[in-house]
Amino acid sequence: MRLLIDVGNTALKAALCQQGEIKPCDVSALPWRQINELVYACVGKSEQLHHILSQADSYCVPCFEAKVSKELGRLTCAYQQFENLGIDRWLALIAAFTLWPQQDCIVIDTGTATTIDVLSAQGQHLGGWILPGLDLMTHSLTQNTQRVFDDVNAEFSNQLGVNTPNGLKNGALVATIGAIEQAKLHTTAKKPQLIFAGGYAKLLQRHFCGAIYDPHLVMKGLNQWYELSKN
Repeated sequence: MRLLIDVGNTALKAALCQQGEIKPCDVSALPWRQINELVYACVGKSEQLHHILSQADSYCVPCFEAKVSKELGRLTCAYQQFENLGIDRWLALIAAFTLWPQQDCIVIDTGTATTIDVLSAQGQHLGGWILPGLDLMTHSLTQNTQRVFDDVNAEFSNQLGVNTPNGLKNGALVATIGAIEQAKLHTTAKKPQLIFAGGYAKLLQRHFCGAIYDPHLVMKGLNQWYELSKN
């Protein structure tokens, strides 16, 4: 059994992988005696991760940290300084290339930031964009302007705003939708496969016909990174 750990900007997520099946798990009740290896990716510092790694050491479980590389199998990173690409973006690209082979893909991960990455059918990462996430976008405006305010009961929509909270939240949403539409222009496919992950993935997916929502995309990429790195 393999333990997968993904440390994001705001939270740590864990999953167990057995016979190719990935299931989220509670880090406070890990079956250490059944775990053979631990594979993790870390965007930022985490005391919780440090504690888990210490537990793994006490059970003699080998640990492997996922890293970005210029190439992995037939997948190639667009960044010249590839180590500057966020590991979460790299793992999402690995998952997309593995799960949707021979397709142009656009991978959208919606967390604290929204990242948009374009991947060719041949496995060439063409690059991407980093936007403030929807919450960060709205928060930055309310904190840095005098007359813009939010309402927790207002929902994100692509309609024209008829009050300030609507205008704020809807503006953030359509700005993100517009960026995704622009990303389509950087592919050769008429209908590239859009793949959404992260907290606002379902919300954004609804605005694109044929788009896929995969809540475990990064975890799948983490697992696949380990499999490919062993070769």
